[in-house]
Amino acid sequence: MTAPDAIELPAGKTPRRKLHPAWIVAAVAFLALVGAAGFRAAPGVLMVPLQQEFGWSTTVLSAAVSINLVLFGLTAPFAAALMERFGIRAVTSVALVLIGAGSALTVFVNESWQILLTWGLLIGLGTGSMALVFAATIANTWFSKNRGLVIGILTAGSAAGQLVFLPLIAMLAQDPGWRQASLLIAAGALAVVPLVLKFIKNSPADVGVLPYGDVEPAAGDEEPTTAGRAVAGNSPSGDSPNAAIRALQVLKRASRVRTFWALVAGFAICGATTNGLIGTHFIPSAHDHGMAETTAAGLLAVVGIFDILGTIASGWLTDRFNPRILLAVYYQFRGIGLLVLPLLLSATVQPSMLVFVVIYGLDWVATVPPTAAICRKTFGADGSVVFGWVFAAHQLGAAAAALGAGAIRDATGQYTYAWFGAAAMCTIAAVISATIRKDRSVREPVLVSVPSR
Repeated sequence: MTAPDAIELPAGKTPRRKLHPAWIVAAVAFLALVGAAGFRAAPGVLMVPLQQEFGWSTTVLSAAVSINLVLFGLTAPFAAALMERFGIRAVTSVALVLIGAGSALTVFVNESWQILLTWGLLIGLGTGSMALVFAATIANTWFSKNRGLVIGILTAGSAAGQLVFLPLIAMLAQDPGWRQASLLIAAGALAVVPLVLKFIKNSPADVGVLPYGDVEPAAGDEEPTTAGRAVAGNSPSGDSPNAAIRALQVLKRASRVRTFWALVAGFAICGATTNGLIGTHFIPSAHDHGMAETTAAGLLAVVGIFDILGTIASGWLTDRFNPRILLAVYYQFRGIGLLVLPLLLSATVQPSMLVFVVIYGLDWVATVPPTAAICRKTFGADGSVVFGWVFAAHQLGAAAAALGAGAIRDATGQYTYAWFGAAAMCTIAAVISATIRKDRSVREPVLVSVPSR
């Protein structure tokens, strides 16, 4: 077989490298995560206005957040399997519509059980389908190299959403009111749907390319592994189990591996100390100390800025260093921050509080890239769904912390015991992460279909 004729280029000209479609998909996925993240900023800001209007207790509103976080977590592994079954684009679009509907319908609530349905059920299902497992699925499907960096960037999309929405939500909640803030969240989620439908493809095979970093085999060589090429929406109905069965089968396999339970324990504590505690109760706690809600919201927005930097840096580090050591360091630094937080809260922002905000922001979800990397290395093709189950533990921990901190506040009039308890849990997570052993890879065969090219 003769080689094709060389293409002559004008003198001084070099071939232009075309942007790989994976980067376009990743960019739109980032915007989708920004749009879905609006509600994550909302409960802490809207809790006080809702209490003032309806007289609901902190425990009642914390229960709504807890339902949201539980569904957020439990939906994730099934969403990962649904993305494999029906396609990333379809699942993502439906999730954004659910978030938008739940947020918009919140403006009509006048009974506490209704906030459980909107904040809890609808938005919980929507955000669960757009959970961090979405970032892992995009990275594992479209990228063969730089996966840690991509997961870090996409995870930072959630932080960017908090950064974009939080100051606006805080201002709207003050004037004209919390209903307009809810409508802003709905608009942010729905605005991304057309971009998802147009630009996100289910797999590289849909556009006739290999995942970024893969190389076409030379003539006579074996085909590249299907682990990176066979994805979502390409398996005929008869070739693979439905999403629920797939997710449960993966859980059964993963539950036999010690590393899985170590990741579950650590990530449950991660969720408790981020979404559950700081994300939900930092603003009400600062308000207890005389700080204006808009000021406290501004501090959380700064957390979002440094979260972006920290998560991207963590993705870069995960591609180069032992992920279990990174996890241990991240958890211990977070614990130190929570231990001193009760001493930093006051009516005004002191330099020490700014130091806390910067450190906590850098550490906020820096745990995601190393956790996803351990899932991928240990469980192979099942890695994204396993990460979904680990993320479910993250949100269950967050739900328990959100409800527990609200109950502590109602019982004692302050959050101090909640901060100290969370600091102790972070030390436990650091020890668990440092002692994760190097399990041999668990790579169960999965039935996939690779479209012919």
